[in-house]
Amino acid sequence: MVAGATLLSAQTDRGGTLFLEKCSFCHGRDAGGGDQGPDLTRSAVVSADSNGDKIAPVVREGREEHGMPRFNLPDSDIAALVSFIHAQKTLAESQKGGRRGVDAADLQTGNVAAGKQYFEGTGKCASCHSPTGDLAGIAARYQGLRLEQRLLYPRGATSKVTVTPRSGESVSGELAYLDEFTVALRDSTGRYRSWRVSDVRYTVDAPVEAHADLLAKYTDGDIHNLMAYLQTLR
Repeated sequence: MVAGATLLSAQTDRGGTLFLEKCSFCHGRDAGGGDQGPDLTRSAVVSADSNGDKIAPVVREGREEHGMPRFNLPDSDIAALVSFIHAQKTLAESQKGGRRGVDAADLQTGNVAAGKQYFEGTGKCASCHSPTGDLAGIAARYQGLRLEQRLLYPRGATSKVTVTPRSGESVSGELAYLDEFTVALRDSTGRYRSWRVSDVRYTVDAPVEAHADLLAKYTDGDIHNLMAYLQTLR
């Protein structure tokens, strides 16, 4: 019995090393969730898993729609990862206070109608976004805190720039580079074009700045209501 427990402990320790190397950048060092990945200690997949029958396929096949790559690992490594994840789940459940993290339901406490009204009115969200366009299905792609992070701190949003040289013929495209000396863009054909700032006039349309400006204006109610509305866009 002691020997078996020792082997399991060694497997779990090795799983912790593998997890730190391959998984922690998304799921946190203790499997409790990170910026990109969910809390595995409260995962439905982990709860339903028996000796890796649910976890192993996810590790091997990945979940590309959620940004998780495939991992081509030997059975022994996957078994070690499974052991570590279950150990962290057991540890998390034993801690006083019980639950960690945030459920999607916790972010549905706002008023949907008020959120829709804010989206279309005061927040001016509809000037850039459409519930039937770029936001269609967003609640199916992002849940809980990941959706709220996209709302408050959108990453990967591209900026547009219009450059007008002295010739007067304006050129527009995706902002590729900008400093005090140079402005550059990629036009609709993908061509990279750059100018000296001193030789042109330019205007930048940076949607992400609108989100940054709203951080100082949101009330708690605004955020709760917006989240309730956004979570209806499936």
